[in-house]
Amino acid sequence: MPDLTAAHAVVTGGGSGIGAAIATALAGAGAHVVVADLDGDAAAAVAEPIGGEVWQVDLSKPAALDDLRLTADILVNNAGVQTVSPIEDFDPARWRFIVDLMLVAPFQLARAALPGMYERGWGRVINISSVHGLRASPYKSAYVAAKHGLEGLSKTIALEGGGRGVTSNCVNPSYVRTPLVERQIADQARVHGIDESEVVERIMLTEAAVKRLVEPAEVADLVLWLTGDTAAMVNGASLTMDGGWTAK
Repeated sequence: MPDLTAAHAVVTGGGSGIGAAIATALAGAGAHVVVADLDGDAAAAVAEPIGGEVWQVDLSKPAALDDLRLTADILVNNAGVQTVSPIEDFDPARWRFIVDLMLVAPFQLARAALPGMYERGWGRVINISSVHGLRASPYKSAYVAAKHGLEGLSKTIALEGGGRGVTSNCVNPSYVRTPLVERQIADQARVHGIDESEVVERIMLTEAAVKRLVEPAEVADLVLWLTGDTAAMVNGASLTMDGGWTAK
């Protein structure tokens, strides 16, 4: 386990699911963790047991972050939502909301944190992407577009920061056992014309060789490793946790 006792970490979407698991793992390694979430109560429920702090913030309005300066040795861009809809029916406002939250905000946060990382000569930008950052699926145009964009942003940060002690990587899980995934089931059943009981097996697990959901703790463990010294040469990478989906 890395020794992060001197590190200051910011985890977005930290109030539940993957973000909560990552915040807990980083704190367990000694980091001081800022749990950023739209839901302040949820963020507090995660932050209080780990000795962290709460940052209640609406990342879907990234223009409000234009003048932000962020103290973070470790920035984990995790906040995300999902909407399942055919393109012709996709609400344009919702499409922009998803891209603002999942692509523009990570740029703004990295922009705010990088000067301090460069000054200290060390930093880790870890972007929770998805298998959908590497592969597309129907009915998820905003999510797929945002995650593909996040992949490009991460690689650009890696190239700009690598010589200054900062690495940037994406973690790419397939479906993770979280509230976000659970909320998709009804919509997936509707657009695919199947029963909700069939969604996990026929839609979520069909592409993977390992037929189960990823656990949040597994994602958190990989994120924790990326903060350590033995991952110092991992930069600009996309690390899949997809049960073999992208092996095809």
